[in-house]
Amino acid sequence: MKMHVLSGGRLRMKKNIYFPDVDRSEMIELPVSCMLMRHTQGNVLFDTGCHPTIAENAEARWGGLAKYMTPIMRPGENVLSGLKAVGLGPDDIDVVVCSHLHTDHCGCNEFFRKSTIVVHARELEAAKAPDALNSGYFSADWDHAIPMKVIEQQTDLFGDGKITLIPLPGHTPGTMGALVKLDRGGEFLLTSDALSIRENLDKEIVPKNTKNAEQFLQSFAEIRRIEAAGAMIICSHDGAQWDSLRKGLDAYD
Repeated sequence: MKMHVLSGGRLRMKKNIYFPDVDRSEMIELPVSCMLMRHTQGNVLFDTGCHPTIAENAEARWGGLAKYMTPIMRPGENVLSGLKAVGLGPDDIDVVVCSHLHTDHCGCNEFFRKSTIVVHARELEAAKAPDALNSGYFSADWDHAIPMKVIEQQTDLFGDGKITLIPLPGHTPGTMGALVKLDRGGEFLLTSDALSIRENLDKEIVPKNTKNAEQFLQSFAEIRRIEAAGAMIICSHDGAQWDSLRKGLDAYD
């Protein structure tokens, strides 16, 4: 099995969202990471990143959110282009795992019409709630006529221990990560926004965009446990880590 690191876009936000003690004028640039696993039983995409239109007119899709989460990627920098660069298209993806249903993580779901979308039950419930829009959920991202598999607990995707979905709630009610075991490259924990930036874990800092701080810190403990067992932790929006990762065709195997 190979794992390809793909870009789902790039954003600029106030740094104090992630580090509450910094000056409110400071900004931070955040890569949006997506991961492609080429398993023998099917191609699996972990998150689909931002919708392609966001690069040129974010406000049309995101409304006021675009003022707080500003896209800074060039047009064409999205998961669809990333897949094309490794020789695949949306129809070649068998499973799309939605770590959670925020717009920068499932913005391209609509293009994967031959896939099965996997999402946690509590996340789907949150996305359907009356206040969902205020919590960063847009039905245009996830509400499509595409088969959906709803899970409620830790799930071994193919029954062979290669890709295991692990609930890591706190950022949202149904956030989940994926523990990926490669044949030669070892284990990787894709944390999604359970750990956006490594420094949050190292300094035990809970970001402001956390739904449940108690659950979030419990997920931190789970991430530390998995890391202590030997896995490499892949954060969702860590610029320094992103720069160090192999991208595209330069896969982990």
